[in-house]
Amino acid sequence: MTSETPTTPAPRGVVTAITDTPRTQVIVLGGGINGIATFRDLALQGVDVILVERSDYCSGASAASSHMIHGGVRYLENGEFRLVRESVQERNRLLRLAPHYVKPLPTTIPIFSTFSGILSAPLRFLTHKQQGKPKERGALLIKVGLTGYDSFSRDGGSVPRHEFAGRRKSLAKLPQLRKDVKYTATYYDAAVENPERLALDLVADALATGPHARAANYVEAIGTRGNDVLLRDTVSGLEFTVAADVVINTTGPWTDLTNAALGTPSTFMGGTKGSHIVLDNPELYAACAGGEVFFENNDGRIVLIYPLNGKVLVGTTDLEADPGEPAVCTDEEVSYFFELVTHVFPGIAVDREQIVFRYSGIRPLPRHDDTAPGFVSRDYRIESSAYGTDGTVRMLSLVGGKWTTFRALSEHLANDTLELLAADRRTSTENLMIGGGVGFPTTDRDRISWVATHSGVVSAERAEKLLGRYGTKAADVIAFIADRGDQPLDTLPGFTTGEIAYLVEREHVVHLTDLFLRRTIVAFTGSLSQVVFDELSSIVAPSLGWSSEQLTIERQLAVRDLALFHGLDLEASPIQTEHATN
Repeated sequence: MTSETPTTPAPRGVVTAITDTPRTQVIVLGGGINGIATFRDLALQGVDVILVERSDYCSGASAASSHMIHGGVRYLENGEFRLVRESVQERNRLLRLAPHYVKPLPTTIPIFSTFSGILSAPLRFLTHKQQGKPKERGALLIKVGLTGYDSFSRDGGSVPRHEFAGRRKSLAKLPQLRKDVKYTATYYDAAVENPERLALDLVADALATGPHARAANYVEAIGTRGNDVLLRDTVSGLEFTVAADVVINTTGPWTDLTNAALGTPSTFMGGTKGSHIVLDNPELYAACAGGEVFFENNDGRIVLIYPLNGKVLVGTTDLEADPGEPAVCTDEEVSYFFELVTHVFPGIAVDREQIVFRYSGIRPLPRHDDTAPGFVSRDYRIESSAYGTDGTVRMLSLVGGKWTTFRALSEHLANDTLELLAADRRTSTENLMIGGGVGFPTTDRDRISWVATHSGVVSAERAEKLLGRYGTKAADVIAFIADRGDQPLDTLPGFTTGEIAYLVEREHVVHLTDLFLRRTIVAFTGSLSQVVFDELSSIVAPSLGWSSEQLTIERQLAVRDLALFHGLDLEASPIQTEHATN
């Protein structure tokens, strides 16, 4: 084998699609959930729109969520009634529009007193600040809050109303709870097992509207040239400009940094860091009884413990953070999480050997000065400005935003953009199914029928598994497999070579971590062992045309990022693959 000379990668097709026509009506900077949803909404209106994301789609703040679609019952105490109403309505809507990914989640609050917090809550409501030492909420206060929470859900019963239980019934349902529990309150929100895949569905929906919608990941905004936005493809290093009538900044906690790069300094943001760990602890998994355990710790932080993808997710923290620094889950935070688990389930042992994954991100919260992190509003607003040599390019900056409200938020942002363009809305997204939710079978009979129709190339068991992963877009995966061939992976049960090749070639994979972290959940569930890492790497290389040298570099980058951001210890030694380009 001859030695290879390093070469600069040629611009990708998604980049040349932009550089070939570097003019658009709107450019959206930031491919988190809100930027993606705004891109989709504008594309549906026929607007010529470009989306660019400096990393992978849904890889920043949007990848560090608690995997919940929720109304935010605790926001009531802050007086954020508009946000709670919108959040509950959007939760119910997403249960209908994305039934392949968004599922009802029973949520139980353990309560250890009757009247605690009843005096401090009104002061918190009036001042939006903690008064004195934080206290766990008592039964009376929680009852009032959940009654109000239920009142916002008036759409015919997407989820049941809350229920209270006394000590005996509570311990019968959750026997591992602390024995001094007095009550439990159970209400319903929703969970999304793989939020990144939901975001990818939105990208695909937008691109399917036509060539007026273009998107590229791993492209960052680095400045301006005259009235044009200066962009850089981080893969090839190519720098190029795009002219737009409207620039939308949806870069989340990095909004101020993006505005500074564009020559329009702002001080909008004040995000806080939230971390989570994923535990392989069967006893804790069983103790949750299929639902989330949710409460406010006595330090004022929100705590959640719930079974997800066969493991247990524990979170979250709420710490001041610098968006210019990497967000990582620290050992101190891990110790804090273990204290939380034993606070609720004192008989269950947890230790660091059970951690299969950890992650952290910065919430895109507004600047909050002396307001404590836990009391900062989770609502959003849109700031309007202009930039360019003559100040004619309009700019909209999103401040705030959360996963649950992405559809309503993007509708608001799109409407403001349409007004700037003097254009009309053509399509509402209120009842528009998302991606693989279109035609998704929601009854056993319909599910059996779908599986039977799509069996043949794959077994019925395999068709059902793919339906669970991709919704009705599983039909596209099956068609790809039929054309390309398929073999079970040696190291990863339930996945095949054809399915992995489909994800790599059809879903904008650029680096190995895109596959490990977002196109699949193999890292999240602790399934990314060294042998799995090696086999998946050997499939990605030929699909993307990597040389042996490129494969080695990509493996080293993946090992570095998986260790730093997720606590995974893998090796980056070169592997030989007959598929790599020589």
